[in-house]
Amino acid sequence: MIETAIRATESVAALRREFAKRGWYERPTGRIALELAFNLFLALSGIIAFLAADDLLIRGAAMLVSTAGSMGVGTGAHTASHYAASRKRWVNELLTYFGHPFFLGLSATFWRYKHLSLHHSAPNIVGIDEDSDFYPWFALTRDEVNQARGLRRFYYERLQWALLPFALVLNGLNMQRAGWAYVLNAFRPSRPGSRALRKDLAALILYFTAWVAGPCLFFPITHVLIFYVIRIGLIGYAMFAVFAPGHFPPEAARIRGDQRCSDHYLLQALSTVNFRAGFFGSLICSGLQYQIEHHLFPGVSHIHYSKMSKLVEQFCREQGLPYRSYGWLEVLWKSLVVFWVPQPVMSDVEALRERPMSE
Repeated sequence: MIETAIRATESVAALRREFAKRGWYERPTGRIALELAFNLFLALSGIIAFLAADDLLIRGAAMLVSTAGSMGVGTGAHTASHYAASRKRWVNELLTYFGHPFFLGLSATFWRYKHLSLHHSAPNIVGIDEDSDFYPWFALTRDEVNQARGLRRFYYERLQWALLPFALVLNGLNMQRAGWAYVLNAFRPSRPGSRALRKDLAALILYFTAWVAGPCLFFPITHVLIFYVIRIGLIGYAMFAVFAPGHFPPEAARIRGDQRCSDHYLLQALSTVNFRAGFFGSLICSGLQYQIEHHLFPGVSHIHYSKMSKLVEQFCREQGLPYRSYGWLEVLWKSLVVFWVPQPVMSDVEALRERPMSE
């Protein structure tokens, strides 16, 4: 195991040198801003078309376009939250606060805690990674089903899959609620980090001013609230479609919470899969279709992931790390099936290592 760790460290160092040589540590802020502007155009033009149209089909299509653009704004802010959109810290923070709390109503500080601190350090580890843990509302592992009794077990085994479409409508609203709770509970004027919380709170207040209070000056409040629920409900579906395929399929291992894998790269590769999104899908996903590249090298801008993928795949094969890629619809279906057939929980991470290609 020590030899494996030394070999992996040397290979990663060589890979990083190759990345630097090819300029993949550069942060192409201009292109990221252009992608953000395109997605913002889709989001806002879809809303305008929805308000202007009378035909229900046109309105429905307009909201789907707006949802795709809104998701693209959010995933672009995701890159910025990893400080991978610009070399200037303030630019990354500006894009993060714009895309998450101001445009989507999702707390930036809660996102950093839930996604950057927990998810990236412990992906798919049961009881730690909140991004893939919906218990007790949904049981995604056999362990969670087996420990349930009576009506709860019956619900997990027979009913939970049928409630998923309704839960996804509430997905975005629940994330907004959790973000507000996190900010309000954590905020103390004198505590470290309060400046970030103040900026986050200000952006959240601006969000509700722009998306709820402001529109109420021109439209009936009932219409505003209905539109608000429709918009965030659709974004809840979009979030599942973009984030779930990378970690929910059975091929992405779920790992017992008491396991401590010393091989960071093995843990990331085991719990992650890629999917193919196409040109327009790539604009919406902002690199999240390359979850393996993102998890192994989260500080690299998503603009470079497609170019990195061949070298990263070769690195994984040489180190005995899994590297899986699927079509988007295929892996999305696999993510849904998990709610019908929950996954086993892996207890021996090292046993899942593949035979290194170099051997």
